[in-house]
Amino acid sequence: MFEFLKKIMNNTEQSLIKDLNSVHKILKTDIKKNPNPQEDEIIFGCGCFWGAEKCFWKLPGVVTTSVGYAGGEKVNPTYYEVCSGLTGHSEVVRIIWNKNEIDISDLLKMFWECHDPTQKNRQGNDIGTQYRSSIYYKNENNKKIILASKKQYQKELNKKNLGLIETEIKMIDTYFFAEEYHQQYLALPGSRQYCSASPTKVKLGEFPGNNYKLKDYIWENFNWEVDKCVLRSDNKPIKNNI
Repeated sequence: MFEFLKKIMNNTEQSLIKDLNSVHKILKTDIKKNPNPQEDEIIFGCGCFWGAEKCFWKLPGVVTTSVGYAGGEKVNPTYYEVCSGLTGHSEVVRIIWNKNEIDISDLLKMFWECHDPTQKNRQGNDIGTQYRSSIYYKNENNKKIILASKKQYQKELNKKNLGLIETEIKMIDTYFFAEEYHQQYLALPGSRQYCSASPTKVKLGEFPGNNYKLKDYIWENFNWEVDKCVLRSDNKPIKNNI
């Protein structure tokens, strides 16, 4: 009975932690909102989710972001359970965007360029299945463009004699929000400014079906030649001057 009650208390504690605050610390939007008809949703795994989330919240047209766990078996996992590698989940970033202001092509460009998708079950110094590269989509209409971007990025990697893409791509229905202290972690006062991503420095250009909406000056804010360039930038979203 004691172990049973202890389990209930732990689950209750985790639920309370995750429900403390759903307001995005930077965008001031609801991180738990569902997309409306003008919006869409996608989930990316790019290694440690702290730095990955910042990459996406800075893009104009992104409505909200959050970090969480997806792609595994366990319901409502905790961070420590995911880190054990036994749940099958990946650390991920959930993104909701305004389709009139930014296209999925732009998000895919950020995804492929901000980490190394040729590394399997790791990103930089972070090793484990929870750090695997992944794209989890909920809208079947997005599958074609996701695969087209992957095919084109592989061509670009081949030109540099780099490896094969290891990214897991699949449709999923379930996403679990991470604990509150992980949400927009890099924007928290006193946070450890850490990012394990190791970009290939290869850019994704035009590909079949792309409909880029962000202009070049937006991408000039991300110089992958500079080590940890996302950490070196401020937390503010980039303004769209158009």
